[in-house]
Order: sequence, then structure tokens, then C-alpha cells
Amino acid sequence: MDLATIIGLVGGVVVVSIGIALGSPLSQFVDIPSVFITIGGSFCAMLVGNPLGRMLGVMRYINLVLRVPNWEEERIISQLVTFSEKARREGLLALEDDLEAVEDEFLRKGLQLVVDGTDPEIIKSVLYNDLNQLQARHAVGIKLFDDWSKLAPAFGMMGTLIGLVQMLTRITDKSAIGSGMSVALITTFYGAMMAYLVFIPFKDKLTDRDNGESLVKEIMIEGILSIQSGDNPRILEEKLLAFLPPTRRDAVRQEAAKE
Repeated sequence: MDLATIIGLVGGVVVVSIGIALGSPLSQFVDIPSVFITIGGSFCAMLVGNPLGRMLGVMRYINLVLRVPNWEEERIISQLVTFSEKARREGLLALEDDLEAVEDEFLRKGLQLVVDGTDPEIIKSVLYNDLNQLQARHAVGIKLFDDWSKLAPAFGMMGTLIGLVQMLTRITDKSAIGSGMSVALITTFYGAMMAYLVFIPFKDKLTDRDNGESLVKEIMIEGILSIQSGDNPRILEEKLLAFLPPTRRDAVRQEAAKE
């Protein structure tokens, strides 16, 4: 579970609620018509612009936001260095014995292409095509929350107009002025909260997940091509460590020293 996301969401609601409570009762900011307009309206607009299956599967994207991925870059680099050493000693065909133990499908596929004697340019093309398609799938979820972050405030503004119309049509009725202004202002508040506390941060978190997984795939591609070209394991290790920040490189070097 991503504690930063949970703490941010809960903390945001708590901070805003405290700010409200210091000046007025929280009950004044609970308005059912505003909920229907902002949440219901924006969701329906998303249904217009997206396939039904994508919107029904929105929880899958939320799960990606709430889950902390462990890409294990250090372990993958160490594994690639080990494969490189074995390939240098026994030849590329010797790697076939270890393919079943490789958990990552992308890495296993690349190594299989190497074992099969595939041309390096073809290997590079196949793997980068897989990476591009992966990023395209990620972009769908990122765009979904980006679009939603724009629609929620728009429906908040729509609620504002509805509230103003209701107020103006019954301006002689003093009791209607308060309820009309309530819908007019609270819908804008709801739309802003949805956009800036939920949808935009979710989009940014999914972008971060995409960057993390893409980095791992880049490491794998570089390692696979280096193994295929017969690079010295030490050179391969330095190539792959360049993908990591300096603070994380020592762990890989220490692991290699133990072996």
C-alpha cells in the first residue's frame, strides 16, 4: 500500500475540514445536489468520451496508484551481469538452461531472442516495440485521470450556474436565495477538491509508475543487447548502473563482490 497516497488523501480532507470547521459547521458544506452535479455529471461525461469497459475498470488504475511497485532494479542488474558472465564462459546457448527461472516475461523474451541467434537490430526493434506498447497502455490511464481533472471543475462551474439560475428565478423568496447560493458555490468547491486532491495527483502518480517501469525495461534492453554483443561483464555492469542514482549503485557492487 502506498502510504504517501493514503496520507495525502486523508490529510488533504482533514486539513480542509479543519479549515472549514474553524469558521463554520461542516454540515454547511454537505450538499447532495452538488454531489450529483459534480461527481455524477463528470462521470457521465467520462462515459461519453471513453469505452464503458475502461470506465468500469477504473478501479484497476486506482489500484496501481495505491500499490507501491518494487521494480528490483538492483536484482535485475545483478541477474544480467550473472548472465553475461555465463555467456562469456560457456557461450550464448548456455543461457537457455536458465530461461525458465527468469520471472519477468519481457526479460525472458529478450534472452530467448539472444539464444536463438536473432540479429541485434531485430532484437532491439522487438523489445522497443513492446516497450512502446506498454507506455501506450499506461498513457490510457494517465489520460483518463487528466481528462477527469478537467471535467470535474467544469461541472462545478455548471453547478454554479444552476444555483445562480435557481436563486434569480426565486429572488423574491428570501429562503430560496440561501439554498441557491449554496449549490452555486459548493459545486465549485467539490469540483476543485476532486480535481486538485484526487484526479491530478492520481495522474501524476500513474506517470511516476510509468517512468519506473519504463526505466526497468530500458535496463533490460541495454543488458540484453550487451550480452548479445559479448561485452565484458564489468562493462555491462557499469552501463546498467548508470541508470541508477549514485546512492543505489553501491548495493549492486557489494552484491557482486560477495559472489
